[in-house]
Amino acid sequence: MNRRDLLAAAATTAAGIALPPLRALAQAPAARPEMGVLSAFMAAAGTRALPPDAAEHAKHHLLDTLAAMISGSELKPGAAAQRYIRARGASGAATIVATALTAAPRDAALANGVLAHADETDDSHNASRSHPGCAVVPAALASGEEFGVDGARFLRAVTLGYDVGTRVVMAMGGADFSYASTLSTHSFAGTFGAAAAAACIAGLHAKEMRWALDYAAQSAAGFIVWRRDVDHIEKAFVFAGRPASDGVTAALVVKSGWTGVDDVFSGPDNFFLAFAPKARPELLVDKLGERFEIAQSDIKKWTVGSPIQGPLDALDAIMHQRPFTPDQVARVTVRLAPTVAAVVDNRDIPDICLQYMIAVMLLDRTASFRAAHDKARMQDPAVLRERAKVTLVRDEDLARLLPARVAIVEVDLTDGTHLSERVAAVRGTVQNPMTRAEVIDKARDLIAPVLGREQSERLIEAVFAIETLPDVRNLRPLLRRAS
Repeated sequence: MNRRDLLAAAATTAAGIALPPLRALAQAPAARPEMGVLSAFMAAAGTRALPPDAAEHAKHHLLDTLAAMISGSELKPGAAAQRYIRARGASGAATIVATALTAAPRDAALANGVLAHADETDDSHNASRSHPGCAVVPAALASGEEFGVDGARFLRAVTLGYDVGTRVVMAMGGADFSYASTLSTHSFAGTFGAAAAAACIAGLHAKEMRWALDYAAQSAAGFIVWRRDVDHIEKAFVFAGRPASDGVTAALVVKSGWTGVDDVFSGPDNFFLAFAPKARPELLVDKLGERFEIAQSDIKKWTVGSPIQGPLDALDAIMHQRPFTPDQVARVTVRLAPTVAAVVDNRDIPDICLQYMIAVMLLDRTASFRAAHDKARMQDPAVLRERAKVTLVRDEDLARLLPARVAIVEVDLTDGTHLSERVAAVRGTVQNPMTRAEVIDKARDLIAPVLGREQSERLIEAVFAIETLPDVRNLRPLLRRAS
């Protein structure tokens, strides 16, 4: 055999390895029943009325996420998002919240997603270990402006995004999968949720919904190296910006006529086999249409990382039970499950540093948005003095209670008094929800300093009357800052 024969044989072998037989390509496996139920549910979501309770929850989470975007516009990740849009020429009709900038839908979803998770203000879904709103709402907003849908369809699309994104991760294993993997459940839930919301707004039919999920699966990515990001920019990209942008793209390419795989969750080389071989696909449709995941999502009372919510609630309760001054405190002991504690243990970022936020609470008797983002204050001698009193204990007993993030705070005073509080359900969780008034108060505090009090009130009113809005584009003047 000469050199030419060898090269020809090698090429033939390589081609045989790289390309499966055409017969195998043509014979796609039948879709599982779950995909039929899921895609039909998604296709009908845009015209299906929400139960009153689900609609009320959806408005709470919509307002909370918009407030997170607006406040996030003034933080470092928000500034990075705006630089990106300006560098891209700021061309397009979609709004960049809290700015005078506009962009094409994909870029607008990216930027607004980064704004929404520019800090730890946005909502979370415990069972899926995700932050649904920061990806779903930006994707819905960009798509809503692209297609000019009414407010009722917009709210239904947002609700669908929560239902789909969180269920994908719960099918993968939810919190257990999160704790055992280096993959980012936040990114996975956000990508599928954003794609579902955008596809609903685009009006895709059931088969097209399958293809949109397929493209979302191909975009799913992210792993927990974001924990090493001290500026929160990469974290905002992984949790929200990229998922929102990829979700919009999945919907738009299918709307333009692209086709795909009919069931990315079953058959050879499917999504679950690639990422979660022990997945339970039946959970994709578990109580779909009965249990709305937007009502199973938490809204944060405190504008800090989720693991700090319980400790702040506990310390707040202790301080109301027995008033004392910082000088009277000898030590503060905080107990959290080890994996939960690791996220907030002596971090460089103020709003995800438990020791700093406990010190702030002792000094200020509250934990404000401003204090949670004041990095310079982390070096204040008064803060350092109180911070030195704080001990974080990684309690294995609390690990057995996960995914419930139970927090125990103990305060020892200089006179020997011992005070203790255990919190299993912080304010704003499903077990201890905030009222409409509380959600509005939080939103007002985040929006008014950026857009002004009058515009803040008008935006809040518009959100709670969203079903009457003939075109979601009417929100633009309420979301934008004057140039």
